[in-house]
Amino acid sequence: MNEMDTNAAVRKEPPKLSRRLAALAEWVPQGARFADIGTDHALLPVYLATNGDIVYAVAGDIHDGPVEAARKQVADAGLDGIVVVRKGDGLEVLEPGEVDAVTIAGMGGSLMARILEQGKNKLGAAKTLVLSPHVAEEAVRRWLVKMSYVLDRERLLEEEGVIYTLLRATKVEDANAAALANKRLYDAGKQASGNVQLSDSLLYDMGPHLLQEASPIFLKKWEQEIAKRERVILQLKHATAPEAAEKAREWEEDVREIQEVLSCLREAKQSSN
Repeated sequence: MNEMDTNAAVRKEPPKLSRRLAALAEWVPQGARFADIGTDHALLPVYLATNGDIVYAVAGDIHDGPVEAARKQVADAGLDGIVVVRKGDGLEVLEPGEVDAVTIAGMGGSLMARILEQGKNKLGAAKTLVLSPHVAEEAVRRWLVKMSYVLDRERLLEEEGVIYTLLRATKVEDANAAALANKRLYDAGKQASGNVQLSDSLLYDMGPHLLQEASPIFLKKWEQEIAKRERVILQLKHATAPEAAEKAREWEEDVREIQEVLSCLREAKQSSN
């Protein structure tokens, strides 16, 4: 067996990713110095490093079990020195300027925004953020705008009956240019909703790119959100606390607004076909 055959024989196969992680992997820039925060088993950085898509990675997690599992995954893949596993809370596992791309997935948007805010001093060189909040997407989009990141991609993906939101944002160094780009983006999202007076809260929750696309999975996601809100309204109406009635009225207004947006989006789709 010649040297080339020997190298081929020992070359590791990348780990198998879920559809969601595979989609996130596609958005990590080629040749990035990469951080995966809340890495669990370090599947994403090991996959990217095995394929030669990144030159270096930090895999961070706050819990002992995932950290040990990640270290084993890295060692088994022969990637020690390329993928570094660290235990710590959020972005504290990073040195300032250490990476230029960061992924955070598998948590709520409020927690994600808090991690980003607390660790923003570590993000100086991070031009690309690849994020997948499973609820409270509004909090993440608002933080991105505040910190001069501009969404360049949004995607919804359904896996095993769950609809996931995927976001990719790029840092714009000129704060005025970032503000203008974000204004144009969110104005376009608002215009996509037709004649509905779309609140800023719902605009940031639905997502500007997703509103413009108005895909079938987007409509499905928000029909599910209506059903969730209606269940909450029913519970509030049976509650005895004095503030419950007012809260129920607020949720009913949310449902009405979402229904109007979906109706306008469907009409726009039909008229364009």
